[in-house]
Parts: sequence; C-alpha cells; structure tokens
Amino acid sequence: MNEAFFDKKEYLPLDRVDGRLKVTGAAKYSAEYVLPDMTYGVLVGSRIAKGTIKSIDSKAAERAPGVLAVISHTNRIKVPGYEPSADASTGAPSANQSLRVFYDNKVYSNDQPVVIVVATSLEKAHYGASLVEIQYDQEKHKTDFEANTDGAVLPVAAKKNPKSPTADYDRGQTDAFQSAPYKIEAEYVLPTEMHNPMELQAITAHWEADDRLTIYDKVQGTKSTQKTFAKEWNIPEQNVKVIATFVGGAFGNGLHSWPHESAAIIAAKQVKRPVKLMLTREQMFTMVGYRPRTWQKVQMGATKDGKLVAINHHSIGQTSSYEEFTESTLQQTRMMYASPNVSTRYRLLPLNVATPIWMRGPGEATGAFALESAMDEMAHAIEMDPIDFRLMNYTETDPDKNIPWSTKFLRECYEEGKERIGWKNRKLKPGSVRDGEWLVGYGMGTGTFGANRSSATVHAELDINGNLVMHCAITDIGPGTATAMVQVASNTTGIAPEKITFHLGSSEFPNAGLQGGSSTVNSVGPAVQAACNALKEQLITLSASKNGSDFSAAKPDDVMFEKGEIRLSGKSSGTLSDFFKQNKIQKIETTQESKPSENGKKYSMNAFSMHFAMVHVHPYTGQVRVKKIVCCADAGTIVSPKTAESQMIGGATGGIGMALTEDAVMDHRFGRYVTKDFGDYHVPVHADVPDIEVYFVNKPDLLADPVGSKGLGEIAIIGVAPAIANAVFNATGKRVRTLPITPDKLI
Repeated sequence: MNEAFFDKKEYLPLDRVDGRLKVTGAAKYSAEYVLPDMTYGVLVGSRIAKGTIKSIDSKAAERAPGVLAVISHTNRIKVPGYEPSADASTGAPSANQSLRVFYDNKVYSNDQPVVIVVATSLEKAHYGASLVEIQYDQEKHKTDFEANTDGAVLPVAAKKNPKSPTADYDRGQTDAFQSAPYKIEAEYVLPTEMHNPMELQAITAHWEADDRLTIYDKVQGTKSTQKTFAKEWNIPEQNVKVIATFVGGAFGNGLHSWPHESAAIIAAKQVKRPVKLMLTREQMFTMVGYRPRTWQKVQMGATKDGKLVAINHHSIGQTSSYEEFTESTLQQTRMMYASPNVSTRYRLLPLNVATPIWMRGPGEATGAFALESAMDEMAHAIEMDPIDFRLMNYTETDPDKNIPWSTKFLRECYEEGKERIGWKNRKLKPGSVRDGEWLVGYGMGTGTFGANRSSATVHAELDINGNLVMHCAITDIGPGTATAMVQVASNTTGIAPEKITFHLGSSEFPNAGLQGGSSTVNSVGPAVQAACNALKEQLITLSASKNGSDFSAAKPDDVMFEKGEIRLSGKSSGTLSDFFKQNKIQKIETTQESKPSENGKKYSMNAFSMHFAMVHVHPYTGQVRVKKIVCCADAGTIVSPKTAESQMIGGATGGIGMALTEDAVMDHRFGRYVTKDFGDYHVPVHADVPDIEVYFVNKPDLLADPVGSKGLGEIAIIGVAPAIANAVFNATGKRVRTLPITPDKLI
C-alpha cells in the first residue's frame, strides 16, 4: 500500500448535525405528518397460518361511527402491477413475488394482512377493525423448522446460475476433511430474530391526483421505494414522491416494500383521502421481516501445528412459502481463512411464515456464529490459542477470488484487541479463572463484510455568504449520514461544519441507493467530494480568467475555503463574498455523480472486525454477565469518529442480544409467535451492556473509493455473538451451539 494514501487530513469528532432536531422533537417522522382530511388505517391479520378466506362479515364495522371503508380482496380497487405477476396455472405468487396484499382469498402465514379498516380517527379505526368477522377454510400448515428440514431446497437463483453466491461451492478436494489429522464436526442453530427499532413501521399515503402519489414512509431507500410503487401502479416514477427525512432506527427491514405500505396506498386511492397507517409492536413481528432461523453444520480439519486442512459448511435458512429470501451465510467461510479445501452448501426451507429480510450483518453475522465458534472448537481440540490459530491461517489475498485485498489490517485489530481485553489472563483450560464465585472466560470472533459501493449523485450550492448546501436522496436510519457528509464536505473544502447543510431523505433529490450493506459513506461520500471539487473548479476557472497566473495552474486540492477566505496553496486570495461580487453572482452550483471504479475487478474489497469478550458465568445459576467487550475495526477512513463509535457500540449491543437473549418463539399449533412484545422477546437493556471499548485502525482504502471508507455498520455486529459464546465456553467448558445462551443450557 502506498504510504501517500495515509496523508489525508484526519477527520475530527463532530456532534450530530441533526441532534438538536431529534432531542427537541422537531424532527418529523413518517407517522407525524398531518395532512388535510387525514384518515387512519388499521390492519386485520389472519388468524390461521394456511388456508383460504371463506367469508368476511364487515357490516358491523361499516356501520361503526367514523368508519369510511373496510377493504379486502373482495372489494379493493384494481392494482395494475398485481395482475401480470400471477402464476398462470395456479394464481399463486412466483418464487420472487412479494405478497400482494388483498390479492385473493389465500392465506400463507398467520397475521397476514387481510383487511384494512379506514376511519376518521385512529380509535375509530381500531374499533371498526375489532368488529370484522372472518371465516376460514383452514389447511395444515408447516411452521416447525426442525420437523420439516427434509423440505429444504436449492434456491431458484442457484439452479439457474451455477456461479450464484448461493450455489454449491467447492475449492480443492471435497473429501479432504475425512483424512485430516484433527477433526471437529458440530451443528449450530440461530433462532429467528426480530427487527425492533424504536420507530414502528409507518406510512402516510396521499394521492394528490389520480396518477400522482406522495408517501411519507419509513424506508431505507427513497428511490427504490419510488420505483416499486411506480411499477405497482403503472405510473411514471417522477409521479411518485417518497419522503423519509427522519427514520427512527432500522436494521434492514426498511430495505423491502411490505404489504402494509400497499394496503395504505390502496386505501388512500379508494377513499380519496390521505391514509396514515402505523403497525403495532405485535405486527412488527409478523409483517416486516426478520432474521431467519438458520441451521448450520461445520466440519473442520486441521493439523496439530494449526494449519487448516478443510472446512465444510452447510446451511439451511428459513423463508416464506411464496418468496425466496437468500443471504450470504456462507461467504465468510469461503474467504476468511487460508484453507486449501472448502465446500459450502446453502438450502432454503419454505414454511408458512412471512418473508424474512436482511438484518444487520445479513447472513454474515449468522454464518460467523458457526464459523467462528468452530474455529474456537478446533483451536481447543489442538490445544492452541484461538488467536494464534487464526493467525496461522491468516490470508494476505482473497482465497475465494484469488486476488489481493485492496487493504487488510486485521493483524492490527488482533494485537490491539488482545491487549485491551487482557487476553494474557486467559487460560487454555476452561474454568481455570475465577473472580470470587464467578467463572471468568475470554473469547473472540472475527467479522468481515464487503466494502460495497454504488452510484450516487449530489447537488451542491455555495453562496455569497459561504454557506454550502447539498441535496441527495439517501436516507438516514440512525448512523448519522448527514453528519458524515458534512464532515466529508468540510474536509474537502475547509468550510466550517456549521455553515454546511446536507438535505436527504426525498426521492425528489438526486439519485442514491439504499442505506444498507454498509455502503452509504462509500457511495455518497465520493459524490459529496466530487461536488465540492467541482465547485472549486468553477471558482478556479472564474478566478483564472480575472487573476491570471495565480489560479491558471491550480487544482481543486490547492483551493480551500476557510473562515470566508479563498486560500490558494495555504495563502489568502481574497474573500468569498468579494469573489461573488466581482463575478456578479450570488452562488455557484453543481450536480455530480460518483460511480464505482474498475478496481473491484482487480482487488477484493472488505472491511474487517475483531471482537473480544470477557464474561462472568455463575456456576450454580447459569447466569452470564458480559463484563467487557472490545471492538476493533479495519473500516478504512473513519469519517465521523463520534457516530462511528456509536455504530460499533450499537452493533456490539445487538451481538449481546443475539448471543444471550433474542429468540422468537412460535406456537406451532397455530403458527403464531408467542413472543410478540418486549415483555417476552428480550433485547439487551442497560444492565446487560458492559463497558465497550472501540478501536479503529483508521487507514484509508483509496482503492475502494476516493474517501477511503470501507463501511462499518455490518462489521459492528459480525463476530460479536461467537466471541461471547466462545468466552462462555472458556469460562465453563460447556459449548452452547444453539443461541441464545440461556441459564438452562449451562446448569
């Protein structure tokens, strides 16, 4: 790596630019918009998991005070995008067809939306919904994962394309595991986990004209949502406006368009008034995705001196009966360690449940639990320190793609985390360390995620008073996107952050992709940088024509705007206000697009993390207390140090939930979750979250993108759960392979 890559100006900590709006309540979320003639929608969900609707008695609901409409498959208006998507022979959705709400009388999962009641107030809508009576012809459903694994199938995408990420994969010899000197074989189960952000999923839908739709929606992509509903209603994309200025937390379920959104839009069209619909907490468990239950088996072979011989990794993930959802559960196994022989097999199990969706660290967090637990088991089997075992199999190039990493500083993460967690106190023999009556254990887990980048466009304006205003359609689900973009702009221009504004969250702004897959800073940051440099180029061109040689050979990097001055190579060249007056203009503006480079074909680009955990386990009660976590990240340039640290702390907290508390339990008699609120579905609270130390390598990867960022949101959680599970084993000698690790599994 060229050392010149590390000469960029370091980003300094900055408070969130929208922090005051949020803490004072001035930030407006999707359910807080008040429109003239507003109405309110409440969904009625099915009470069976499979079958058909025999009849709907809505008379009492329709007569209830304030009720404007009771809409179901029996009376909904035509939705143009629904009709061509049906399977010609059965009428059922195709393998990649999202659930079309109110399409027909078929029920595919419990609590599937089957009716929406629209009324003049939320209370009246709820009352009306309580009066709807539905009769069903019930069929035998399948919701029990363990009882139906024989029904697991190869994904359709893998059948069509042998090079699909979900296709069967072999590197080297497929039978190498059998002859390995030391072998471990184990099965790991990750239960269904639910998205539970603070803000419930909500939408306010308003047809401003028969072919013009505005929605205020909780989404992670305004442009993708715009495309979805433009297609669904067969209207031009520019006629659909999506507003998501503020999002109250999201972990991936805003990446998909859901039935409740279509229901609200149908209702608004039908009653010819705006409709506001917010899901209940219980409906969040059944209507907007989840991390799918996943079974994994790992076979691992190694030599006595710690060299991996083979890894076989098989996985079965849950999906709905009408839509195939796949994720990258096995990707880390293919490229994390220098094993000459690797085989992976990925299968899907269709059940009578709603469709899963990506959840923070999608697939990789699930796969890392199995892989990193198996690495710990293998290290124990050959009596080797787990860090030394990983370093013995460290890769300087991507063994899957057989190309070099753009950057990789994982060794630095190992060394830093090892020191900070107190790894020297760890003993190879489990149960050897105590603190009073508590058993003490140390564990670690590695994470990786692609340094993803997509195209993004930013419009920027610099005015006579030195104010820089930018616009981009990207959303912000909580990581502090506007803050990071303000920091990129300030770093590029020298303009003070308080004079920079970054507007986001509207489909009317210039194009950007989804906020997901740790791709926002990598994608939008370069567009901000490009826009700022384009403004400088305009100034250089105008100045060169008037000032001659001072600016004639200048480059954007030579020009900075600091405290109202134009500085050329560090020297003052007048004020911005004088420049604008001399040129008789009030502002300069530009729109710039940034696209991924060709480097992705030459280099493998990944962010890496290393998570260390120290736990206490009570030998008599089985209680686990996470006493300390150290998170180390090789995420390229850290653009926003404060919010980046918060990202790592949030990811580690989610990892604690994955390891110790989260488990969506279903009553298979009815195919319905019994853990449907925070009373029964347990997420970590303050008492569960210890001191979390965060360390960043903070070395840019300019092969990945011009800002040098590699992404952070996903690696913040990938590897945390196995670190805790491995620490529990080190404390107790008991290996828990089915999460969460509850006291009953340790007593």
